[in-house]
Amino acid sequence: MSSKSIWERKCLQSAVKGDDVGRAEKWLGYLLGPAGALLLNAVLATYLNVFYTDVLKLTSVWGGAFLVVFPIVSKVIDAITNIIMGYIIDRTRTAQGKARPWLLLSAPLLTVSGILLFTVPAASETVQVIWVMLSYNLFYSFSYTIFNMSHGLMVPLSTRNTTQRGSLSVFNQITTIMMSGILVALIFPMVIMPSIGVDKSKWIMLMSALSILALPLTLLEYYFTKERVTLEYQQAGEAAPVAFGRQLKAIFTDKFMVIIYGFFLVSTAATCIKNVSLVYFCNYVLGTYNDGVTQTMISVIGGIPMGIGIFAVWPLAKKFGKRNVTIAGCVLISIGSAICWMFPTNMTVMLVGQFIKNMGGLPGSYVFMALFADVLDHLEWKHGFRIDGIAMSVYNIIAVSLVGICTGIFNGLLSGAGYIAPEISEGITIAATQNEAVQSVITFGFVGLETITGVIMAALLIFLTVEKDIGKKQAEIKMRKGKHS
Repeated sequence: MSSKSIWERKCLQSAVKGDDVGRAEKWLGYLLGPAGALLLNAVLATYLNVFYTDVLKLTSVWGGAFLVVFPIVSKVIDAITNIIMGYIIDRTRTAQGKARPWLLLSAPLLTVSGILLFTVPAASETVQVIWVMLSYNLFYSFSYTIFNMSHGLMVPLSTRNTTQRGSLSVFNQITTIMMSGILVALIFPMVIMPSIGVDKSKWIMLMSALSILALPLTLLEYYFTKERVTLEYQQAGEAAPVAFGRQLKAIFTDKFMVIIYGFFLVSTAATCIKNVSLVYFCNYVLGTYNDGVTQTMISVIGGIPMGIGIFAVWPLAKKFGKRNVTIAGCVLISIGSAICWMFPTNMTVMLVGQFIKNMGGLPGSYVFMALFADVLDHLEWKHGFRIDGIAMSVYNIIAVSLVGICTGIFNGLLSGAGYIAPEISEGITIAATQNEAVQSVITFGFVGLETITGVIMAALLIFLTVEKDIGKKQAEIKMRKGKHS
């Protein structure tokens, strides 16, 4: 055996050996492993725009156009790299699978690019703008694209057992909720943000630490996951890769996949606007700038339902169906958001509305990837080939494009309404009182939009009936594999 083969056998193989999903796989591969990268991304989703507007003070660059145009253009680049990455994953052939090897590569890239995002030099405006554009695209269009594409395919490729796959989906989402709903939404506004304010050096130290943490945890995800579905194809004598055009046609001519993408597009647009407006809403509408209380209270009420959901949502989904509980959740999202929209400056009413809204968000948060996996199996049954990489690339294109588009739109509305960034005087951060137009923009972004999108999402899901016969389709797929093995 060559030295290379020995190294691959010892250092690259998955620590997961069984055919069934075990505890170590759940807890280390799907709960703890993704935590580093997801924490870093959650912090960036909430605070990177704040760093640009309040620390670097880029709101006036190019007459306010930079923070509008730059995120949108960057996400076009990101969309292109997602297509390329999906194409590459579908054509990756290794003993470790087609998606997992890219997790290994993403680990160091996340750390380096995450640090570069915040180490913007104290130079001319032109130099800062160039640094921001390059570092942003290095992280989002390259490093995080590689991680997110491979990470997102772990649940669909882990197993065909719908119960085990649903369990992994829940574990995966627990991590996402813990990072965004507890650490970023609770600890950051209560403890971290008041202490770092707009001090650039403190931002660099904080974000460097989070970027470094992503490295060992992403490696943990690599070693404690396994692509059983990919292995199934390898054992059956996998056919040559399917033409790219044929894959795209299979995706966009299937009503279930179109519904999934439509639901995800509406949900993501609302979530992006809500996330980017959260800090501004708590600082200028409901509370005062970095008061350490307002955002914490809003986030606690958001975190309680997510904690309950860990134990409740999957049993409900198994009893009533993943689609049905998600429809009910969308209705609650709309009701809770409407309550908040009517009384945006009343803390008590806001907390009640937020609780209802976040209860409604449970099914979409915990079981959506299991629905997506069902649709991937349906497409395999229908066409006779897997479309994981390209399907996930379209999914991610929606996610990353909308982040840029929604951030750009929100920044444009803020700038147009007359947003005034805070200043530092004698080491103290002084925030301006925003005018009524700015407050209206912020309020609609945080609570108004989801009143509308909740209804749209519920209507879309009525037509998603993929669960009805997915068990029979999976059994037929296995039978076909048995005949060809």
